[in-house]
Amino acid sequence: MSAVNAAGWRPEMGPAQHPGHENAAHLTASGDKGLMLEEPLIFELGKPGSTGVDIDATARAMSPALAKFRRKEQAALPGLTEPETVRHYTRLSRQNYAIDLGPFPLGSCTMKHNPRLNEKVARMAGFADVHPLQPQQTVRGAYEVINELAHWLITLTGMHGVAMSPKAGAHGELCGVLCIKAALEARGEDRKVMLVPESAHGTNPATAAFAGFSIENIPATAEGRVDLAALKARLGPDVAGVMITNPNTCGLFEREMKAICDAVHAAGGYVYCDGANFNAIVGKVRPGDLGVDAMHINLHKTFSTPHGGGGPGSGPVVLSEALSPFGPLPFTSRTADGVVHLVEEEDAVTTGHDRSFGRMAAFHGQMGMFTRALTYILSHGADGLRQVAEDAVLNANYVLRSLDGILDAPFGATGPCMHEALFSDENFPEGFSTLDLAKGLIDEGFHPMTVYFPLVVHGAMLIEPTETESKAGLDRFITSMRSLAARAKNADPSLKTAPHFAPRRRLDETQAARKPVLNWRGE
Repeated sequence: MSAVNAAGWRPEMGPAQHPGHENAAHLTASGDKGLMLEEPLIFELGKPGSTGVDIDATARAMSPALAKFRRKEQAALPGLTEPETVRHYTRLSRQNYAIDLGPFPLGSCTMKHNPRLNEKVARMAGFADVHPLQPQQTVRGAYEVINELAHWLITLTGMHGVAMSPKAGAHGELCGVLCIKAALEARGEDRKVMLVPESAHGTNPATAAFAGFSIENIPATAEGRVDLAALKARLGPDVAGVMITNPNTCGLFEREMKAICDAVHAAGGYVYCDGANFNAIVGKVRPGDLGVDAMHINLHKTFSTPHGGGGPGSGPVVLSEALSPFGPLPFTSRTADGVVHLVEEEDAVTTGHDRSFGRMAAFHGQMGMFTRALTYILSHGADGLRQVAEDAVLNANYVLRSLDGILDAPFGATGPCMHEALFSDENFPEGFSTLDLAKGLIDEGFHPMTVYFPLVVHGAMLIEPTETESKAGLDRFITSMRSLAARAKNADPSLKTAPHFAPRRRLDETQAARKPVLNWRGE
């Protein structure tokens, strides 16, 4: 952004000069509109040379040895007092949308409420203050938490082992694919092809390619699911395996998953399941029972730890008995006398884990994410986790059926969806698009849904309400969506310039990407 903010406003402009506002009578001299505060860039607020603290001449004096490093020109940084700095960032934060303000209907993201109980436990001193470089004997409690969480992840998925160190979904994918690669090498086989269905997440082919595999796509049926016949026809001695997202990115469960796994195994390959959508089946379906060999679990999706979590995320990978020997080190293990410890690289041979492909990260994981996820699992219990999946699926189908007929639902006739509902821009008049509806949703006070994904549907609108939204909240969202769909179909010109009531008007996104203005000088 430049010194001219996204709305085109400068502090020295009068109300009538504010671009994008045709009626100056509704404007103020300050640019603020009640509690909607106009905030310039920090370079516009501060002045170079100003500072929020007093530093006397003695403190500013530089020793002769350091004098050669003195800047020839003063750094062009904004100078603000402490109150100005705090107010600047607080005002900016007010322009953010957050899950604590309203629903995040982002499909494929599972942006659900983070229970405050989880946050309270994660902030306990013994968890919040633990340091990755502490001596092992001082972090036995942390090992217990990691091992307990690992136990429940294995139990919920019906798998044999789990790698806890991967930091996020894509990192977990890499972990699973490296396990597959190591297992093939141990068999003396050089299989180079990874099959990826059209309905998989985009990180799946990217991860396989990064690990050295060539990618071949498997088409989908008219129902939006993997074409089993096409998959079987492509299997052969060069195929390492398949990376499949289930439920897939169309919000549909792959009903032939067991047959897919059986066919891949019969051909000597392995099955990687993208577990990003495990939220839809947790407590109801165990992927291990279907034949899955590896699957990452996004703790921030299924078990409600915040996205990012204030640091590295967490994407544990559950492994089948066939792949567990090749999983990364270190991992937690319980000795015969009940003590949990880390099995490190130096222990690999003596503990029978010398076939591990290596290490995924410098440290074992993110304790804040582990603690929150375990709290979520234990507080819900088996019946509560089943209800999580049931309510997520119920809410998504409520959205699907409430908007089906108003918006085109390309797979609406094939039966219920899972945790997300998919729509397209079919029947929109010329000149109107999914983007216009998404921008209009901002005016309605909602964060837009995921747009233009999955790529297999033109003008896709992917909506995931999650299980934490009430019927009343969904009804508000559905009412807004129905209104916007009607405006789009009636070619309402005001929709082309939405949002009108947000802190910023619609940007020229193409220009912003190709010719970004990155400093206050307009360069």
